[in-house]
Amino acid sequence: MTQDKQADFSRRLTDILNHGALNLALAIGYQLKIFDVMAELGRPVTSRDLARAAGLHPRYVEEWLGVMCTGRIVEIHCTDSSGDALKETQYFLPEAHAAHLTREAGNGNMGVYTQEIPLLTQIAMARVLEDFSVGDGIGFSAYPRFQAFMSQLSHAKHRQVLIAHFLPQVDDGQLVTRLQKGIRVCDLGCGQGIALQLMARHYPASAFVGIDNDAAAIDQARQVTADLGLSNLTFHEKDAAAIENDPLLAKKFDYITAFDAIHDQSHPLAALRGVLHMLAPGGLFSMVDIDAASHLAGNMDHPMGPFLYTVSLMHCMPVGLSDQGRGLGMMWGRDRAVSLLEQAGFRRIQVLEMAHDPFNVHYLSWK
Repeated sequence: MTQDKQADFSRRLTDILNHGALNLALAIGYQLKIFDVMAELGRPVTSRDLARAAGLHPRYVEEWLGVMCTGRIVEIHCTDSSGDALKETQYFLPEAHAAHLTREAGNGNMGVYTQEIPLLTQIAMARVLEDFSVGDGIGFSAYPRFQAFMSQLSHAKHRQVLIAHFLPQVDDGQLVTRLQKGIRVCDLGCGQGIALQLMARHYPASAFVGIDNDAAAIDQARQVTADLGLSNLTFHEKDAAAIENDPLLAKKFDYITAFDAIHDQSHPLAALRGVLHMLAPGGLFSMVDIDAASHLAGNMDHPMGPFLYTVSLMHCMPVGLSDQGRGLGMMWGRDRAVSLLEQAGFRRIQVLEMAHDPFNVHYLSWK
């Protein structure tokens, strides 16, 4: 029995090594837009033809295709079994695979996530290893390239979902009517402002404000907003934990959003109290965050558990530990989220699942 268990675990470790390597190669293919090119071509092509179409070196593309084919991501077509068959080998990305690996995939795009672990390994591995011993946390400034990735993620998540699906479901559709007439909206932890820019363009009668403590992200958000000519959108660099003490922000907004932002806060309760401080009477707060249980045992069957815990280990939890923070981590879960919202003072809280986003949950709260 012990030998059988060892053999099973050996096979599992082999799968882990193969899948880890696949993740890296998938990230390369996504970043270099090879999947997009293959989807546009829509037919089997040789490695040299693919390299030419993608503007890449053929030898690199050939080796990358080796990973993709053995990993069953790309199909291999040997059209001529005689002579030098390798010259006739063609490669094809099935439509069902392209539906999850290209930028046109919209909310089904999982290719964008393949970049996350390689990026975090590259920019934060040494810092995380050091902090394992001391637990001081790692500030946002240690992740300068991560904001650009989060902007990509926001593009993938919001462009096909936010206006068409998410907002129309808030408060049984009443929010959209109010946005059309004109209300004041804030996005806390706005990053480079993708969600706000979409809302500001679609609802010109409303006024929008983005708040984030990352100066570089705010600068980028302001530049893009100026390029888009959006006069109803402004940005402020501010720590969410300090908002509850700012009299200028008291009762200023009718609707506030926080997309995957609260779990990164060093002081999440203070941030949620800040949200309540900013809301006008009867105001609404949409907190969208990872759908998980608040205890590890409840996440053992989560389909993306290892991935999400690793992202949390490499980014969310260290960031949350900085400034003597709580270090919630991405997998803080429903019970802990509801408890913090109640402690902050929200009088009514709904936990809403979303058909268009099965990995997140929407905490809709009223002041």
